[in-house]
Amino acid sequence: MILTEAIEKTGKLQENISKVIIGKEDVIRKIIICMIAGGHVLLEDVPGTGKTLLAKSLARSLNLTFSRIQFTPDLLPADITGLNIYNRAKEEFQFVPGPVMTNILLADEINRATPRTQSALLEAMQEEQVTVDGTTRALNAPFFVIATQNPVETAGTFPLPEAELDRFMMELSVGSLSIEEETAFLQRFEHNMPLESLEAVLSGEDLLAIRELLNDITIHPDLLKYIATISNATREDTGIYMGVSPRGSLYLLKAAKASALLDGRDYVLPDDIKNLIIPVYRHRILFVNRRDRNSSIEYLNAIVNRIEVPSENFRLS
Repeated sequence: MILTEAIEKTGKLQENISKVIIGKEDVIRKIIICMIAGGHVLLEDVPGTGKTLLAKSLARSLNLTFSRIQFTPDLLPADITGLNIYNRAKEEFQFVPGPVMTNILLADEINRATPRTQSALLEAMQEEQVTVDGTTRALNAPFFVIATQNPVETAGTFPLPEAELDRFMMELSVGSLSIEEETAFLQRFEHNMPLESLEAVLSGEDLLAIRELLNDITIHPDLLKYIATISNATREDTGIYMGVSPRGSLYLLKAAKASALLDGRDYVLPDDIKNLIIPVYRHRILFVNRRDRNSSIEYLNAIVNRIEVPSENFRLS
C-alpha cells in the first residue's frame, strides 16, 4: 500500500463513522490515529454522550471481529480471557476462548470491575496475548481495545490501576454537542438507527498495511529530543508523584507519526506532537496532592508553553 491509498482509505473510515456520530471529527480522528499506531483508547465521559455508539460505529466500519464486555463487580478474569473446561467425552481439557479473542474489544464501564479482573487485560493490551493455566495464546491481529468509563458516578466503581492506565495510548472525552449539532442528532435518530445500515469500509489487512507505512514516516532528531524533554519535565517536578513513563513517550512518537500519515506527509511536524500531548499524557500524570483530570491538562499546557519548540527543516531526505 502507498501513502495516497492509505489517506483515501482512512478518509473513508472517518467519513463512515461520521454518518452516525455528529460533530466529533476530532475525537474520531484521534481514535483512528490510535488504532493505526497500535494503541488502545480510554473514553471517559458522562453517560449519554455516545461513547458506546462511537465504539460500535468504528467496529461496524471495519471488517473485523467485535466483542463487547459489560464490566460488573462480579466479573471474573476468566470471563475475559477464557478458561479450560474438562470434556468428559474426550477425557481432556478444552480451551473455551473468552471475548478478548477478537479484533476489536469494547470494554464497557471498565471501572465497574475489580482491579483483579481489570488486570486480565494487561497482558492482552501490551503483548497481544493471553496466558491461561500456563498456556500462552496469541490474539488476533489487529487487536484494539476501546474502554469506557463514567467519571461522575463513583458508587460501585474501582479506580483503574496506574499500570493499566499506562497501557492506554490515549484518554479521550467525547464532550457535549452544540445546539446545531444536537438538533442534527435528533433529526438523524428520530426515525431510524444509522448504525444498523453502516457498512465496512476497511479490512484488517488494510489496517495492518497502513501500520507498516509508519516505518516510512521520518522524524527529526530534534523532535525526538522535544518529546523526551516534555516527558522528563513531568518526572523532575517535585509536585508530581508519577510522571510520563518512557512507554508514554513512545506512544506519543507513534501517534505523531500516524497523525502525519493522515495528513499525507512522510515526516513529523511539531504540531503533530503538540496536538496529541494532552490525550496521550493526561492520564499518566499523578499529582502528590490529588487533583482532578483538568489539573493535568492545565499542567501539561503550562509545560508545552515554556519548552522551546524546535524550528528546523523537519523533512529528512
